[in-house]
Amino acid sequence: MMHNKARLRVGIDTGGTFTDIVSVDATTGAMRVTKVASTPANPAIGLVRGVNAILAAGDAAPGDVLGMAHGTTVATNALLQGEIRSLGLIVTEGFRHILEIARQSVPEGYGNSYFWVKPDRLVPLQLVREVGGRMNYRGEELRPLDEASVRAAAKFFHTQKVQSIGVCLMHSYANDAHERRVSEIILEEYPEATLSISCVVLPEYREYERAVTTLVDAFVKPHMDRYLKRINDELGPELRDKPFLIMQSSGGVASASQVVKKPIMTALSGPAAGALGSAVIAELAGFPDLVTLDAGGTSTDFCLIENAKPHLTNGGSVGQFPVRIPMIDIATIGIGGGSIAWISREGHLKVGPRSAGAEPGPMCYPNGGNEPAITDANVVLGRLPPALIGGGIALNVERARAGIAALAKRLPGNMSAEQLAHGIIEIANWAQANAIRQMTIQRGIDPRGFALLSFGGAGPAQSAAVMELLGMKACIVPPNPGNLSAFGLLAVDWRTDHIVTKVMHEDNVDLAAIAKHYAALEREAVDTLVRDGIKREQIRITREADIRYAGQSMEVRVAAPGGEVDGTFLARLIDAFNTAHLRTFGYNYAGQQKVELVNFTVSGFGLIERPSMPKLAAGTAKPELKGKRPVYFSGAFHDTPVYDRDTLPPGFMLEGPAVVEEFGSTTVVFLGQHLEVDPYGILIVSLGGVAP
Repeated sequence: MMHNKARLRVGIDTGGTFTDIVSVDATTGAMRVTKVASTPANPAIGLVRGVNAILAAGDAAPGDVLGMAHGTTVATNALLQGEIRSLGLIVTEGFRHILEIARQSVPEGYGNSYFWVKPDRLVPLQLVREVGGRMNYRGEELRPLDEASVRAAAKFFHTQKVQSIGVCLMHSYANDAHERRVSEIILEEYPEATLSISCVVLPEYREYERAVTTLVDAFVKPHMDRYLKRINDELGPELRDKPFLIMQSSGGVASASQVVKKPIMTALSGPAAGALGSAVIAELAGFPDLVTLDAGGTSTDFCLIENAKPHLTNGGSVGQFPVRIPMIDIATIGIGGGSIAWISREGHLKVGPRSAGAEPGPMCYPNGGNEPAITDANVVLGRLPPALIGGGIALNVERARAGIAALAKRLPGNMSAEQLAHGIIEIANWAQANAIRQMTIQRGIDPRGFALLSFGGAGPAQSAAVMELLGMKACIVPPNPGNLSAFGLLAVDWRTDHIVTKVMHEDNVDLAAIAKHYAALEREAVDTLVRDGIKREQIRITREADIRYAGQSMEVRVAAPGGEVDGTFLARLIDAFNTAHLRTFGYNYAGQQKVELVNFTVSGFGLIERPSMPKLAAGTAKPELKGKRPVYFSGAFHDTPVYDRDTLPPGFMLEGPAVVEEFGSTTVVFLGQHLEVDPYGILIVSLGGVAP
């Protein structure tokens, strides 16, 4: 085997069905992609198989690897699928019911309050323990910590075999001394326990969100720890020493050693990488404003990108749990290629959220399940090739048709298998279109001014139809759409986020204190990145602040000026808040209402070299037709040309219907649509005969 001097950066995105791998040569920019089946019982096996496969494909050895970046759904899946057991909570005396009381908000507003049943608490009341001692909001000790009550709590959890413990004491964001001491005592009394303390996880006021975020972190810790150890074991001695970075929800990467300390950072990190890969594509394709649609085997993720930057939020949730961590604002629905079509008790056709996943998979897969899925419907309509993943998975069209025909018999109307398959796809398309409408129209944004960027293995087969439903500018399909999240992992800077709560009214702002807080947070951020091996000259620091009008209960996060903290700094900060409030809510009280500064935050970035996407070589030859096959559109089969994407030159155009196939994905161009290939090989599908 030849060993070239390649310096490969490898991105690994583990999904429910497939693990996607991308390698980029740091010297030449050459890119390779591959997909391997995920191994749900031990995802580390699929991950390492994928790394070995991409090295073999490029005739490279482990010694050629510069580093690996990984997007994982371990934390999210543990929360969404795992029963939350063996979790305990320690609170300040008198605050035992913090989780029962929660917040007064009711999903879908108060009209739902008669019917809404509060979800089970993360920790049942009998596993919440109170300890004596109290800080006030300024961080002054009102009563010393009662260490005997802490020892009693530790012994109680030990005898109850509670493995993970969260600690959330009142006002620990202002003074963490009591929480730090609680953690020391617990580890003396019960060293096997997994522990998360709120002053590390979320040193921010609002004790309910702080408690939930800390508990979620404590619950996920053993899962993440086990997962990273398994990866370490599977990687083997040659790859084990290479930098192994993990994607965070905020859109940055961190080292495995940082993530083990605070795994909550990775909840919802899988989709974040796709949003960052999309931002790179958005700029190249000339559509800086777009909505991303990432459809995999089990779900579809959406993200709003404006000016080639994804929206960030710190008020997200994982399932029903509100977690306050900076995260790329991603909405998810349970519609993916493996989503099962079924009939409800009322006799209505439903699609998802149940999924056939990787095992057994849709009916058309070898060893597939016994219920038809979206992929089966696309196969019956002729929209997918007879084999997926470059021929790696042969599809059984007859089995899929038989499954859909059997479902059609149970519905009124004497439908054919093709008509029902078309209905299944329509339901899925409308579900995706409605998710995009909620993300745009509900925020006062007109989706018609945006393009739709479609990726994920199951996205491009349907997205051009979703684009048409919403009247969006265009549907964009990047090269290797099934691997965009893995590519995004290589376009990501290191990131670390730090926050402190200090509520100050505009009339009593202590500029010296603000300067001191920012300096401390900036030091923390730089130290974290330096510990991970980032050179100081690669580090960039940004400041932000959470601000509200006095009397409001929710804040808006705005960028804070760098440099000196003086009167000009304060004026610019308040001005930024008024502008942001107007943009977010459509009004502000500039000059009429005083503001309150609430949180000061600092983000540290370790800048990396972005992978560049090479332009396609100009081709003069007409691309060869791969063939024709009957594909179902608008109630009938049409003899439809099929192209191999790799042969399409830049500037190539066609009118729909057409099917463009490639390794890992299939793009369908519908009747009345126009396709153009841009200089980077990005497919741009638009309505009518003219590209935008």
